[in-house]
This record gives sequence, C-alpha cells and structure tokens, in this order.
Amino acid sequence: QLQLVESGGGLVQPGGSLRLSCAASGFTLDSYAIGWFRQAPGKEREGVSCINRAEHTTYYADSVKGRFTMSRDNTENTVYLQMNSLKPEDTAVYYCAAGPPWVVTTTPSYYDYWGQGTQVTVSS
Repeated sequence: QLQLVESGGGLVQPGGSLRLSCAASGFTLDSYAIGWFRQAPGKEREGVSCINRAEHTTYYADSVKGRFTMSRDNTENTVYLQMNSLKPEDTAVYYCAAGPPWVVTTTPSYYDYWGQGTQVTVSS
C-alpha cells in the first residue's frame, strides 16, 4: 500500500526553525515528483515547494524562497523540508504529496498520493 507519513511539526517561536520529514512506504520516492503543501484555517491549500523527478529541479513559492529548503534522501526514501526564519504566517498544516515524475508545478490537483499532514504553529 502506497503511503506517505509526515512528521516534525510543532510549536516554534518566530525566527525559529523546524525540519519536516516525509517518509514513503510501498513505493520509491525517487521515481516521483514530490511536493510540499500547506493549508491554514479558512484558506485554500497552497504549494510550498516541489522537486521535479525528471529534471531534478527544486521549485519554491515566493513566500518561502530563501527560507525553506527541500531535500531528498533516497537511502531513507524520505523527503525533507527545512524551514528557517519562520513567521506567524507560516502557521498551517503541512502536507507532502507524490505525483508523476514530469510534474513541475505545485498545483495540488497534479499530485496523486498525500500524507495526513503535520501541524506547524509559529507563535510567541
């Protein structure tokens, strides 16, 4: 059974850091495009970053560029999202998702498999 499990969320003060993990089972993450998304209360789910399998290229939303870094550990079949200089507006449930290797967008509808999400709260 294909499954994605996120972890690493929590409560952090503004300016702090967190590293989210997305572990896959039942399939090899390196064969898919992987995206990170977030959804705040009352807002639509938005794309944060993605790694395109075909081009091995990483994309970031303007709101997180320079602060967030996405990486992949193929030996652990895990993708990470390092989040630095966190702001209160980064508060949301964060999801990882897997899609076809040709996907180069963070549009949620292109992704087939989703994790259950992990809560990130940035507050003093």
